[in-house]
Amino acid sequence: MPRPRIILFDLDGTLIDSVRLILDSYHHTMRSHGLPARSDDHWLHGLGTPLSAQLAEWGDDPDTLMALIATYREYNLEHHDRMVTVYPGIVEVVRAIREAGVSTGLVTSKNRNGALRGLGVAGLVDMMDVLVCADGVDNPKPHPEPVEKAVRLLDGNPAQTIYVGDSIHDMQSGRAAGVRTAAALWGPFGRSHLTGASPDYWLDTPPELLRLLD
Repeated sequence: MPRPRIILFDLDGTLIDSVRLILDSYHHTMRSHGLPARSDDHWLHGLGTPLSAQLAEWGDDPDTLMALIATYREYNLEHHDRMVTVYPGIVEVVRAIREAGVSTGLVTSKNRNGALRGLGVAGLVDMMDVLVCADGVDNPKPHPEPVEKAVRLLDGNPAQTIYVGDSIHDMQSGRAAGVRTAAALWGPFGRSHLTGASPDYWLDTPPELLRLLD
């Protein structure tokens, strides 16, 4: 395998630990609109896809869907900085990757404002050469477009790119885009959940990513 020249990252569950906040935001949204509760597992199944996909059950009524998304975002932003943390070792690993001359980018299903908020809490805003967010593509993950766009913006080659993510949607998007995929097992999903997506690399801890630079 050629040495990577680009390493792309998912955000939630990969760079930042925001999963509890995401789940609480969905539960709050359902309660606020008098809708039936859904389990944590229900919402986790769609983690890594945009809000519109997660709430697609109500997508036939655009006004209802927009109201649900607005409620989610209001709650999420209100509690964001208190609940979101950066995974241990992530900042140091991203810094080392950049010092090794490798380009970095973010590929997330959050919109740009939300992504910048998360990167800000983590202290990673200035460590991403490119951001590809849900509001910057026509087809979000698991479609390959977000990863393809990031590679293109960095004038890169898919064969020399790795996409690091925690969800099956990340793995599917990266594989479809022709890049190598690395499963971040420090997020909410274990090997049993991600095995079917056949990631190229399994990472138990963030520092293991540095071995792929050799």
